[in-house]
Amino acid sequence: MPCQLPADCLNEIFEYLEDFEDKVTLYSCLLVNRLWCEVSVEILWKSIWNCRTLIACLPIESKEILLKNEIIISPPTSKPPLFNYITFIKVLQINKIGEEINNVFEDDPPALTRVVVAQEIFKMFMNKISLKKLNFYSSASYIKYIPFTSYPGAIDCLKNLAELNCNSNIHSVFFHQLSKICHNIQSLNIGLLKFISNGVTDLISVQRNLKYLSIIKSRCEDLTDMIIIPSIAGLPNTLIKLSLYGDECGIPLSFIAHFSNLQELILAFDDCNYLGFEKLRGVIFPKLHILKFKYGLPKHEYLTKFLENNGVNLERLELKYCNVNHSLNLAIVKSCPNLKSLGTIFSDNELGPLKVILNHCKQLESIRVECYDDCFNERELLEMVAKYSPKGFHELKLYYGYGAHSELFPKELDSFFTSLANRIPQKSLSFIIINGYKTKSLVFKEGNMEVIEKYIKLGVIKKFESTIK
Repeated sequence: MPCQLPADCLNEIFEYLEDFEDKVTLYSCLLVNRLWCEVSVEILWKSIWNCRTLIACLPIESKEILLKNEIIISPPTSKPPLFNYITFIKVLQINKIGEEINNVFEDDPPALTRVVVAQEIFKMFMNKISLKKLNFYSSASYIKYIPFTSYPGAIDCLKNLAELNCNSNIHSVFFHQLSKICHNIQSLNIGLLKFISNGVTDLISVQRNLKYLSIIKSRCEDLTDMIIIPSIAGLPNTLIKLSLYGDECGIPLSFIAHFSNLQELILAFDDCNYLGFEKLRGVIFPKLHILKFKYGLPKHEYLTKFLENNGVNLERLELKYCNVNHSLNLAIVKSCPNLKSLGTIFSDNELGPLKVILNHCKQLESIRVECYDDCFNERELLEMVAKYSPKGFHELKLYYGYGAHSELFPKELDSFFTSLANRIPQKSLSFIIINGYKTKSLVFKEGNMEVIEKYIKLGVIKKFESTIK
């Protein structure tokens, strides 16, 4: 008799498959035996899978309402549902509900028909599930006006909500109701659009255990004088990750000083929109390990001072699509000796700072280098990595930005991998090529892919990717 894995062990394995989005393998687990089916179906139904199955699970009174409105939706099978699928749902994606409702109709029904179906589904959800995650980015206008947060059972359904992802233009009733129910959201991601509902600030201000906050500002007005910033600044000092994405107006940043427990900070603005960053240059964040900038940087003297105060504990620093000069790269070397991962740019074909970085950052495991036009010599860069990178180094990422064309020949690439193979101790390399718009990276150079395939077979390259971004 073969040994049967216990349910908790199977659950851990299947959740690993879920993390890697391997739905095909998870589906096949449904067919192994009853235990495997019971464990895998609970994971598959964490979020909505099939609207017809949802309809089949509706209570009798809801089905009668559908019939009264002459709405007939056939179930996926003539047999009753094997499981109470609704109780498995932990993640609710409002846009997914709208899509699924549209898919069950062969024709294009009146909006009222879809509203009735959506209302009954939401009533069932509020009565039967305990949500952990809610995504509200609905494109279906009728969905975003359904007041499901006021339905019977909504308090029990939403009181343990841990993650909310939404846009600011949802009706204010939604935010006001959530602010009464949900005081312990741990992860909040809000897209600020042109219209910002009155209830957004209420929801933010009542949080007592917020750990992850992401604000994405798109097409909305300048936030300098808006009350949303004070509502964030008034939060308890519980944040460990803060992400701020701005457009042409920026977001005032001085409030960040309040969150001294930050472990990760991501800022994405144009150069001129780092409003108030000068007030952060003297602030110390003793737990900050990850710092990322995208699209632009604060004034270099402000950033240099910030790194002097906070660089020693940094393990990951990313400067993406930014204007990085020679002196800033040298400031990174001076202030950030314990980096494990670095993303930067070497301007004006000047690779001197790379050698210094590789020699002085002894913990460095990964580096991402951006190339624009003819901003660096690939052969020289690879030679430096092979010769000077520390013992634990194992990942090289090359990003080819707009208009960049590789001048690296197979012989030069082969020489690089030969040098890596001869290093003691040898550590297999992850080699990642990122292709931007109108670029021709080294993978497009005749003969280079043959070299890469050769060293994959020899085990010098453990992972190779060529992606388009």
